Amino acid sequence: MNRDFLKEILIDQKEMYLSNPGILRAYELEENVNYCFVGIRRTGKSYMLYQQIKKLQESGVPLNEILYVNFEDERLLETETADLNTMLEIGLEMAGKDKKPYIFLDEIHNVAGWEKFVRRLADMKYRVNITGSNSKMLSREIASTLGGRFMVVQIFPYSFTEYLRALGKENDYTRAMSTSDKAEVFKIYEQYVKYGAFPELTEIRNKREYLGSIYQTIYVGDILTRNSISNDFALRLILKKVAESVMNALSFSRLTNILKSAGFAIGKQTVINYIGYVTDAYLLFSIQNYAAKLVEKETAPKYYFMDTGLLGLLTINSETAQLENLVAVELIRRYGTENVYYFESNVEIDFYVPEQNLAIQVCYNALDNLDTKERELNAFAKLRKFIPEAQCLILSNSEEAELDYNGISVSVLPMWKWLLA
Repeated sequence: MNRDFLKEILIDQKEMYLSNPGILRAYELEENVNYCFVGIRRTGKSYMLYQQIKKLQESGVPLNEILYVNFEDERLLETETADLNTMLEIGLEMAGKDKKPYIFLDEIHNVAGWEKFVRRLADMKYRVNITGSNSKMLSREIASTLGGRFMVVQIFPYSFTEYLRALGKENDYTRAMSTSDKAEVFKIYEQYVKYGAFPELTEIRNKREYLGSIYQTIYVGDILTRNSISNDFALRLILKKVAESVMNALSFSRLTNILKSAGFAIGKQTVINYIGYVTDAYLLFSIQNYAAKLVEKETAPKYYFMDTGLLGLLTINSETAQLENLVAVELIRRYGTENVYYFESNVEIDFYVPEQNLAIQVCYNALDNLDTKERELNAFAKLRKFIPEAQCLILSNSEEAELDYNGISVSVLPMWKWLLA
């Protein structure tokens, strides 16, 4: 590719990211680390590059020492590995003598052989940040592809705080509020639960149609096409059953039997493979039973969708399921998937976070019905026999209270307030 043409493209792209709007995402990143940003589509992985660039500029790094390339640009569709080295040479030329440019490569997967180039940059002590499409750079492949030279950061849909900020709501809703403030934040919260938190969603009116387009892109591009799945209907049925079972453990054997009862005689290993493809694309994630033996931990997890809006596409009357799904997403955002569990051993607790010794029950209306209230509180009493010092929290749609149940302190918080904590 012509060197002057490449240089023109790189200059054009700099003007694009400098004018890119967006809010500051709440991710703590170290200065001297190479990052690979991953996650479900449309969560703002590219914006994380823009954010890093703006921080460098604010710290005094001149623009000529920053090399940004977006490989989704149609002018770069025929980029080859030799062109990557030419881009590096252009970056060195623009940075000036004895200066190594900071390098940001967006959707780098579009170039065949990109892995060796990126590893070489890291070995040469360049500071490099990259993003890649989920259909080309999936979770289980990153470690072997990048060889430990990059820190992988998963980017989530907006937190509720980020969602409010994106809507221009800068009030401190965690403090005493007027009636109008409460009404405002609760209305926004209901939209957040129902339609989810993809960044672009805040500016779109027809949210359900937008969610449908994201789902189809993930389903067709990142799952069906990438993995050459021919049994489209079986995969759709699996996702439907997972959505309907969000609040319950779901084993591979049960999923296999569900498919057989629907007339699809596919093997258990195929079901396992399909679930693996879906989680690789970040559409689903799972949490394990803290009280189970090792084998049971792996074979009977709970599955959740990475965004509550996507769950809503596949279910009817899904408010309670979306509420629990939102708690799951927020917990793994805060503590990481490997640190969040459910607890089931003669007692069922929706979530347990060992490092916080925190037990959480999710109940849409925890206090309205005496039977429901008694059931949730009794579950905590049983849990205390296994984990005596567990902190007990009930998350509801709108209720708030401090309860004492046989000497056990139980906090009841409305979901929106917990999300802002």
